[in-house]
Order: sequence, then C-alpha cells, then structure tokens
Amino acid sequence: LALVSSLKKILTSQSISFSFITSLTICFGSQLVGGVLSRKAEADASSNQLGKSLLLFSAQLSQCRTVLRLFDDLSMLAYSHSYGFGAEEEDLGLRWISVLTNVADQLYYPCEHIAWAADAELIKVKSDKWWLYSTVLWGTSLLLGILRSLRVLQLLKKKLKKCVALSSAGRCEGRFYPVLSCMADLSNAIHWMPPGFLWAGRFPNWLVGLMGTTSSLIGLFQMTAGDQTDST
Repeated sequence: LALVSSLKKILTSQSISFSFITSLTICFGSQLVGGVLSRKAEADASSNQLGKSLLLFSAQLSQCRTVLRLFDDLSMLAYSHSYGFGAEEEDLGLRWISVLTNVADQLYYPCEHIAWAADAELIKVKSDKWWLYSTVLWGTSLLLGILRSLRVLQLLKKKLKKCVALSSAGRCEGRFYPVLSCMADLSNAIHWMPPGFLWAGRFPNWLVGLMGTTSSLIGLFQMTAGDQTDST
C-alpha cells in the first residue's frame, strides 16, 4: 500500500482541498443567485436570463466535481486502511461511528461512478438506482457525521465538568460547525431522494444553493481557522 499512501498525500493535500471547497462554494453560490434571479422572470427578463445562465454554470461545475471524484477511491481506501477499526480511538462509540462512516463513504464512490458511466452511456445500465444508492450512502455518512460530532461534544462537556481539559471550551464551540454543515448537506441529500420521501424534490433551486453554500462556507471557515491555529 506504499503507492496508495503516496497517492493519498497528493490527493488530500490542503491546496487541493481548498480548491475543491472553493469550487463547491462557487457552484452552490451560482445556484443560489441563479435561483433567486430566475424567480424574477415576470419582473425582469434580463435577470431571468442571467439566472438561467448561472444555473447552467452551476450544473456544469457539478458535473465537473462528479468527474473529479472518479479519482477519490484510492485516497478514501488509504484513509480507511490507516484508520482500520479505530484501535487508537478511546471511545467505543466514536470508533464504530467512524468505521461505519468510512464504509458508507467507500461504497459511495463506486455507486456514483456507475451512475455517471451509465449517464455517459459508457455502460448499458439504468443510472436511476445507482444515483439513489449513492444519495442514500451520502445521507448515511452525513447522519453518522452528525452523530460523531454530537458524541465528541458530549465527551468534551464531561471533560470540562471534571476539569480534565480546560482548553476543551474552544473545541466544543468548533464542534458545532460540522453539525451545521452536515445538516445543510443532509437537507439537500433528502431533496435528491425519490419523490414522496420527506421533502424530496420540493426544494427550489435557490434553497438547494443556500444549503450547499452554507455547508461549503463552513468548510472554508474551518480550513482558514485551522491554518491560523497551525501558524500560531
């Protein structure tokens, strides 16, 4: 797995992660603005046209991100292998939540790849069920991410009460951000489920863009905060 580990370092480098989150912000930001402008069709035809252009731009960026994820399997496999069954994790709950998250994430990629290949007519299968599988796995991963963050918060609060780690106060505050990010993404994941499931298919474009923009901005904030912490 030496080659896989080397690829992991390249594919998960901070500069690439920053570029990915930035593109995600632009993608959903365009969908947010485009969705708002498209709603003004009756009032302003030019705004409506600009809105449609932004929605098309957002769709193209989304396709680009799907293609780029074709190369994420190895980095995910390397991470899952390095984590294993979480032997270094002190809390049993966190350990198994993380293991299940890794399984969901690992299965997500091939399902999405098959769906993409089917849409591109590279293979002769129907893409609908594979998009459904990938969305369910993504939603499962997000739910587990929320549970993990809440569990970490619970453990940090216990440490604070016992005065074991006085620096945990700042960490508690920071743990709310992943919860908000996962909840925003989960809202969109449910929207992309088949009609009839909760609010599936009911979000207008601007609301999908708002949820995605919120999640990606939180990611940018966390990355920036991490850089500042490392530099101090």
